[in-house]
Amino acid sequence: MAGLEHIALGCGNFGGIGSAPRFFGQGESEEEAFAIMDSAWALGMRRFDTADAYGGGRSESWIGRWIAATGRRPAITTKTFNPMEEGADSGLGRERVLRQIETSLERLGVDAVDLYLMHEAPDVPAGDAVAAFEEVVASGRAHAWGVSNVDAAQLGDVLAQGRPALVQNSFSLLDPDDDEELLPLCAEHGIAYQAFGPLAGGWLTGKYRRGDSYPAGSRMTQRPEGYRRFEDERVFAGLDRLGEEAERRDESMGALGLAWVLSHPAVESVVVGPRRPEHLGLVREALAISLSAGKRAELRSLFP
Repeated sequence: MAGLEHIALGCGNFGGIGSAPRFFGQGESEEEAFAIMDSAWALGMRRFDTADAYGGGRSESWIGRWIAATGRRPAITTKTFNPMEEGADSGLGRERVLRQIETSLERLGVDAVDLYLMHEAPDVPAGDAVAAFEEVVASGRAHAWGVSNVDAAQLGDVLAQGRPALVQNSFSLLDPDDDEELLPLCAEHGIAYQAFGPLAGGWLTGKYRRGDSYPAGSRMTQRPEGYRRFEDERVFAGLDRLGEEAERRDESMGALGLAWVLSHPAVESVVVGPRRPEHLGLVREALAISLSAGKRAELRSLFP
């Protein structure tokens, strides 16, 4: 895989930090979000990834305003599961799914989204969740449906009821477990696999160093829960080795880590979430990197 057609702009920090209610209203401002979308479009990125709960709805709303202001129409993936505000309902019950797709379309200002994803594994019987998403597609409000944040067993439960078009999961040099079971399962059933978090929340850029304080505004100072497992000497040692390899190749650590995901033969696409327009330079750099199967294995071995 190579090329901008395989890269989606992650909009999870528009007006918040992902789906966490305590951060709604934070993250990138609307003006900053517009600048990122403008730069991504100018670069050639035509796929945008969001969710109803990102920023408590702000992410979808700002994408919709940007579409209306520019006349540009990216392919849109959105998701549902998490509450839109503190104490609100959540999950994948039919009534809620059908309600949430309507409000997503209203915020986005479009008649249909290209992909509608279960943001988490079903919290209702898998058959009920699948039926609700297939109803959304049958009604023309989404072109296809898929799942996110699932393991192989959870995907198997969904597959017993229907066939998602895409699985979207965290995948990186520091989070490669899907290689063992889930990626082969996707290949067996002809399901596209989309990786998010290719830089492991910034860990693969070299911004986190042993013994140093974490940079203000970074994931480790805002939403560290999913990354505490990387606070390990084996990870820091691997990052040292990755930094040495990047320096030897005259490439940045982040670009090399992103190129490892982009070059995976079973990965159909990758979601990147730049915090500023200039961060998109990392995408350009990564796309210029060619990694053989042997080099990919060598980089993977840096993190035993």
